[in-house]
Amino acid sequence: METPDNFQIAIDRQARMPLAGQIHHAIGQAIRDGRLAPGARLPSWRDLASQLGVARGTVRAAYERLIDEQLLVPAGAAGTFVSRHGIPAPPPPPPGDTAPVPDLIQRFSARPLTFQMGVPGQDTFPVAVWSRLFAQAAREMASGPMGYPDPRGEARLREQIAAYLALTRGVSCSPAQVLITAGYSGALNLVIRALGLEGRTAWMEDPGFPLTRRALTLAGMRLAHVPVDAQGLDVEAGLRSAPDAALAVVTPGQQAPLGVTMAPARRRALLDWAARQGAWVVEDDFLSELQLRGRAAPALAALDGAGRVLHIGTFSKTLSPVLRLGFIVVPTEKARHFTEVAACLAPAPASAPQLALAEFIGQGHYLRHLRRMKRLYAARRDALSACLARLPLDATAAMAGLAVRLALPDGTDDMEIARRALDHGLAPGALSNWYVSLPPRPGLMLAVSNVAEATLETDCRTLLRLIDEAR
Repeated sequence: METPDNFQIAIDRQARMPLAGQIHHAIGQAIRDGRLAPGARLPSWRDLASQLGVARGTVRAAYERLIDEQLLVPAGAAGTFVSRHGIPAPPPPPPGDTAPVPDLIQRFSARPLTFQMGVPGQDTFPVAVWSRLFAQAAREMASGPMGYPDPRGEARLREQIAAYLALTRGVSCSPAQVLITAGYSGALNLVIRALGLEGRTAWMEDPGFPLTRRALTLAGMRLAHVPVDAQGLDVEAGLRSAPDAALAVVTPGQQAPLGVTMAPARRRALLDWAARQGAWVVEDDFLSELQLRGRAAPALAALDGAGRVLHIGTFSKTLSPVLRLGFIVVPTEKARHFTEVAACLAPAPASAPQLALAEFIGQGHYLRHLRRMKRLYAARRDALSACLARLPLDATAAMAGLAVRLALPDGTDDMEIARRALDHGLAPGALSNWYVSLPPRPGLMLAVSNVAEATLETDCRTLLRLIDEAR
């Protein structure tokens, strides 16, 4: 574990305390209050002395004192580390310091649980191919020019994405219209900043993705919650509630969480409203080509003749959220302005993953990977549906994207069921958490991506018991 970037030592040459004492006190205090975690590696004497502008012997004296106090452990050429023993635990966080959206995000950087939404199958990542391409990309980046990269992202990846969208989503765009972002949240932030939408009104699907709802609120936007039915977003309802909105955020391909595809008439009505009003439409194409029934409908951006749709896609659901790679396709006349905003406020992520992904797509691995995932997820969906059908459940199951939506009787506390399921290694999503203005419909969202055949029967019976206990 490396020393955290936010750990700094302030040196005061006018103070009465010797410099070695100041260094000793700063490091010791950082260890005791938890800013330097057990096992963290400290800089060498030479490096820290150079950074602080002091003699190496001064740093050595501070380190040796800390070693005597058993706060540091020397490891020869490997370096000097914070001791893993005898250090008091850092104080607990203040009462108000809780995890963001606790009902959606259980644990960051942890292995996803059974039924957890929004993550791909943990056994589906193409490790061997990706490792080879990433190593090749890392070597290329390390031997390349040490200048600032294009803030829009690597040209090769933008070219591959433009070609992929034309082939699979019916979107005709040039690489100049494609910007690489830090996932969906990075793309949404770029849209709000570039279009100056802070303080304006946005149409938000109801039910709709809670994190999008929270993101728009944090950006200072006012939300008009527009109902979704079997044909997708109810555009007429949006016109009645907020005809002057500046933005609509939609999931037209596979609506989250209901899984419906927006009907052609609704798509045309939405585009007509945006053109007439001068509003913008964010198309969240979060599942891309992962359509388990039939072929995915063309993207909304493919029908946009007025240049009002901003198409956002990511590789989080199809490859891995660890990559933190997404993209946005902007209208041609806005490409230059988005590039300027990206350069100043939100440049593309690191180059090596981008270069690896460009080769992964260009060599045909990505489309083959998608075909394999469709077959695998369809088999897991069928297994889960069959398992639920064998249980005496007073619930209705229906497919919704990559999840089975389990509707529960009115009055059922689905959020409590979801919380209790975590204790059993299960992470179903509470459907009522996706509703705002409409009456919440209790239910559970059971993602099929990480169900295991060996434990499926046990997992479903555990879920049944939790549902029965909640009545």
